[in-house]
Amino acid sequence: MRQHNRQLSHEDHQQRGIRFPLILIADDISDPLNVGGLFRLSDALGIDTLYLCGETPTPPHAKIKKTSRSTEKEVTFEYQADAVAIASALRASGTLIVALEITSSSISINSKAFSQAIKNSRPVCLVLGSENTGVREALLELSDITVHIPMHGANSSMNIVSATAIACFEITRMLEDDDQPA
Repeated sequence: MRQHNRQLSHEDHQQRGIRFPLILIADDISDPLNVGGLFRLSDALGIDTLYLCGETPTPPHAKIKKTSRSTEKEVTFEYQADAVAIASALRASGTLIVALEITSSSISINSKAFSQAIKNSRPVCLVLGSENTGVREALLELSDITVHIPMHGANSSMNIVSATAIACFEITRMLEDDDQPA
């Protein structure tokens, strides 16, 4: 029997209100439209805190507001000039620091090793680097693990918001699966 399938309106959508123990550090993200996209996905995926660091533009900003669809009002965020300092402080407090970057020693985000690291850690911090130069060396060295998204085309990179959405979805799925009873 086929059921009627219709798109839900914003009013019909049931908000879950879940916040995962997942923190984002956005370091030197230059495009305010990308920052707005990070706010929007942080709200959608239940990110605990978004740190905007370095040269990353911050609200209030017209382009951030437009792209975020005003989710900058919903997401807990903070500006920190020094991404290395905030990552160091988080690591010292027991947070797993994960860099999202393709490197000579990065592992696939969908690997069993990464899934196990997530299951054994709370909270998790995902470090994002500049659209042009990626995650800085100092942040890579500070990270406990570096992950990449397997890519099958000719290009070796993707938009920062697209990559972050994929990574955050994978991490929140792992965190959510880990909280389900066996």
